[in-house]
Order: sequence, then structure tokens, then C-alpha cells
Amino acid sequence: METAAITRQNRRKLLAKYLIPTILGNLSVFLFTIVDGIFVGQGAGVDALGAINLVFPFVMFFNAVSMLTTIGGLTICAIRFGRGDKDGANEVFIHSVVMTLAISILFSFLALVFPEPLCRMMGANDTFLEMARDYIFWYGVFMIPCGMLISLHGFVRNDGRPGLASVSTIIATLINVFGDWLFIFPLHMGLKGAAIATGIAQTIELLILLSHFVLKKGVLRFHKRKWRWNLTGRILVRGLPECISQFCVPITTILTNWVLVSMLGDSAVNSYSIICYVSCFSVAIFAGCAEGLQPLFGQCYGSGNETELKFYKRAGIIIGGGGSAVITGIIVALTVPICHLYAADAATMAVTVPALPEYAWGFIMQAFNVVISAYLYSTTRTKQAVIINCLRTFVVNVLVVLLLPRIFPPQIIWFTFGIYEAIVLVIAVILMQTSDKKGVVGRALE
Repeated sequence: METAAITRQNRRKLLAKYLIPTILGNLSVFLFTIVDGIFVGQGAGVDALGAINLVFPFVMFFNAVSMLTTIGGLTICAIRFGRGDKDGANEVFIHSVVMTLAISILFSFLALVFPEPLCRMMGANDTFLEMARDYIFWYGVFMIPCGMLISLHGFVRNDGRPGLASVSTIIATLINVFGDWLFIFPLHMGLKGAAIATGIAQTIELLILLSHFVLKKGVLRFHKRKWRWNLTGRILVRGLPECISQFCVPITTILTNWVLVSMLGDSAVNSYSIICYVSCFSVAIFAGCAEGLQPLFGQCYGSGNETELKFYKRAGIIIGGGGSAVITGIIVALTVPICHLYAADAATMAVTVPALPEYAWGFIMQAFNVVISAYLYSTTRTKQAVIINCLRTFVVNVLVVLLLPRIFPPQIIWFTFGIYEAIVLVIAVILMQTSDKKGVVGRALE
């Protein structure tokens, strides 16, 4: 009995070590986003918020493709750590970082050379075009450090220092808040200033994370390795579920914006921008759970410890879903003061107040889907995770967002997020339970 109590205590300590700093770091990231939106709304106007919302899918596409190489590398790296293969973990680290760097260079080129065509493609009309073009160009200037930040953030956490990853994010958030104020208000740089402030903050965060490797605080090292194309393929396969999942937000955002522009007008676009900004606090909880548990899932799988794996799965579902529900409830209760923070005009306010609760409940459904997906792809059940995320990204969301506003009154668009996430959740639970019955550990290790 005493041994069992010690084991439970150790589990909780390890859970707290990874989850608390990761969730705090994610809350800081989303606070970073929310404050950015407040400064933009107050300093550049509500149309500037709409411009960001229209072009932000490009940034999210970049994040999605980066996850293909980053999460794939992190998944295999954690499994190798779990079975004590430190050299193999280092090999995966180098491959993943180099691949992410190549993706960052490509997207930076697109943003710098083709900013206006990209904005047009994502639905920016004459009201939003100039502001959107400025934002996407200056974001592109800093896209390479941004991509490397995405990669190294995960590897620092997997290398046993989730606290450093969290501290670096909090510092970057504070720098971004100051930069937003400086560039938007005293220097009157508008959206260009917001993008520059974000880029500077992310570059400084990257430098903080690099100190982990320069000072050799963990196991992972930057060093020359022979390139293995078969490992490259495995990284891409293991990263595919999360890459697909990351595409869900930009695709749904583009589709929703199209519906809003054609059926409900510019005020609805501005309202949607505010909703996306503030609702992301609930995302911070379940995204933090998924990211924090990924190393634990992988290490338990690599070491063959199914008991520990089940414990962390239950914890992730409870904390991710429950925490997101609490945060979503608070956000809905504060809808009116939130609108004032973003300098919403009367027309935007009239749309946002009823629309926010109709939209935000979907984040609770999404929380369960994201945690279940992380559990599956971290234990090499790529097929099941891909099915879940394909349904969320390319099938159910597309059908629900495009069809329901044409069958029912257009205002149903605010309910579509929760509807398609709930439909996918039913399928996700079935896939997870069916897969668990076959046993989790004992599969082919990476």
C-alpha cells in the first residue's frame, strides 16, 4: 500500500512538473494574443481586428506545416527517451529542427514576395486589404525565428525543462505587450507595428530557449549527423495528425469569414475577430494539457508502462475538458466588458453579445478532441488520430459551416463550431476505446 501511495505521489509530481508550466505558458501566449488585439482595436480601430482575422489563417497554415516536422520529431524523441536511447533522441532532434527551418524559409519567402495575393486569396476586400497586407508582410520578416521557436519550445520541454519553456513564453509576452504599446500608440505604426512587436518578442524568446542547448543543460545537442531519409519519412508520418489538426482552425476561419462576409456583413467579421481573440483562453487549457502530456505519453509508451499511460490519459481529459469549461463560462459572463476592451462599435457589439456564447461552447468539445488526438498520436496510433483530425479539418467542419447557414437562418453560423466538434467527439471516443481494447503498449517502437 505504501509503495502504491508513493507511485501515485510521483505521478502527480510529474504531472504537475509538465502540465502547470505548459498551461501557464499557453495562457501567457493567449494573453499575448488578447492584449495584442486590445491594442490593435484601441489604436488602429475595429476594422484592423477584422484585417488580422482575415489574414491570420496564413499564420495558422504556417504553424500547421511546422507541426508536421515538430510534433513528428517530438513524438519519436519522447519514445526513444522512454526506452533510454539518448543518441537516437538526438538524431531525431537534429532532423526535426532542420526540416522546420526549411519550412520557415519557404513561408517567409511567400509572405515577403506575395503579401497582396495572399490577402486576396483569404478574402480581404478593399476595406481590409491595405492593413492586412502590412501585417502579413511584417510577420513574414520574422517567420524564420518564429518557426524555430515552435520547434525548440517542444524539444526543451521534452528534454526535461518545461519550466524554461514556460518562463521564456512569459518573458516574450511582457516584451510583446510593451512593443504593442510602443509601436501602435507613440509611433503610430498600426498593424505593421503589431506584427513587428510580435516578431521581436518571439526572437527574444528563441534566444532564451537556445541557452538550454548552448549551456548543455539537457541531453539534446546541436551537432552534425548523417541525414537519414527513412527517419525523415517517419517524422512526417508521426507529425501528420497534429499537422492536420492545426489546419482545422485556418480552414474553418476562412470558411466562416466567407459566410459572414456574404451573408451578415463587415460587422459580423469584426465580431468574429473579437470572439476568436477572447475565446482562445479556453484553448490555452486543453492545448497546454496536450502539449504537456505529450512527453509523458511518449515516455510511458516507450518504456511499456500502460498503467502510467492510462493515468495521464484520464488526467488530461479531466483537466483539459473541465478547465476549458470553466474558462469558457467566465468569458461568456464577461462578454460586454470584453467588447468595450476591443473598442467595439455599436454594430459590432450588437452582433458579439449574443454570438459569443453561441460560439464558445464548442471549445469544450474541442478540448476533448485535442487531448484524445494527442494521446493517440503519442502512442503511435497515427491512423486513428489522422481520422479524427481529418474529420475535424476537411469533412465535418466544411459540411456544417457551409451547409447549415444555407438551410437555416444565417445566424446559425455561430453554432456551427460546437456542432461539428461534438459530432467528431463521438467518433473520437469510439476510436479511442476500440483501440485501447487491443492494448496500447507492446506495439512496434520507434
